[in-house]
Amino acid sequence: MKKLLLALVSIIAIAAAILYFSPATLLSVMRFIELERAGLTEQHKEVAQLSIHYYEGGPADGETILMVHGFGANKDNWLTFARYFTPRYHVIALDIPGFGESSKPDASYDVGSQTERVAAFTKALGIEKLHIIGNSMGGHISALYAARHPEQVLSVALFDNAGVTAPKASELRERLQRGEPNPLVVTRAEDFHQLLEFAFVVPPKIPARVQQYLGELAVANSDRNSKIFRQLVERYIPLEPELPKIQAPTLLLWGDQDRVLDVSSIAVMKPLLKRPSVVIMKDCGHAPMLERPAESAEHYQRFLDSLPKPAS
Repeated sequence: MKKLLLALVSIIAIAAAILYFSPATLLSVMRFIELERAGLTEQHKEVAQLSIHYYEGGPADGETILMVHGFGANKDNWLTFARYFTPRYHVIALDIPGFGESSKPDASYDVGSQTERVAAFTKALGIEKLHIIGNSMGGHISALYAARHPEQVLSVALFDNAGVTAPKASELRERLQRGEPNPLVVTRAEDFHQLLEFAFVVPPKIPARVQQYLGELAVANSDRNSKIFRQLVERYIPLEPELPKIQAPTLLLWGDQDRVLDVSSIAVMKPLLKRPSVVIMKDCGHAPMLERPAESAEHYQRFLDSLPKPAS
């Protein structure tokens, strides 16, 4: 018995050491746990010579919710949030080309091009109707998707979306106008915490070694992210003329302390939408589904429950 206990202690100690000295392994374990809790599996699909990686879960015959992440992010941004919807909905969260594990071609990354890549992806999966939800750049893409493909979209949810000129300039816009470095592009691993503090009111609790590792990954992607951000600016597609084309009910959900995209954007968007709903989350930053996933999910579920039931 003593030998068995000693062996178990040794195994636990070795596992702990591996996790401590290998932040990549620890991150993989954390992701695996969240995937299990959310009932999601990792998938990939070849679409127009691109490999699109995505998470998928929930009943195959349920209504589809497509989740679209923001700039510099990936499908992991939706993991905790998604667990509230997989019991009832068919949930898909994809890595947009250029981000995460999806292909990173030498191509255009403006929102118009990305919107059509997402449309090609849904067509390849055989999705005829969907609810689409996006954050930041992903919200810009989601709104444009709904404007271009109204026959396919059951509802739209835009979390702190890009694409409109807010009456009040955000801190990000002011910094860039002054010629300061882009706080969304990390060029030193030790500065990763500054990105978290900029995007959140209460940043997520991430083990220090994992945070350092995420900083190193961000630095490795910094050149490509800078290039993509330049394209988003230089090939900007404003949403103001597109929003009236959206036929589906649309939820505008924003953190009132968003420093990336100012909450006053809602004042521009709401009058242009045919069927808007608005939620402003107090003391919340740029990514509500990450900062307060349960509360964000509650608001989103209430919105979904308010939609007209499809004809049987």
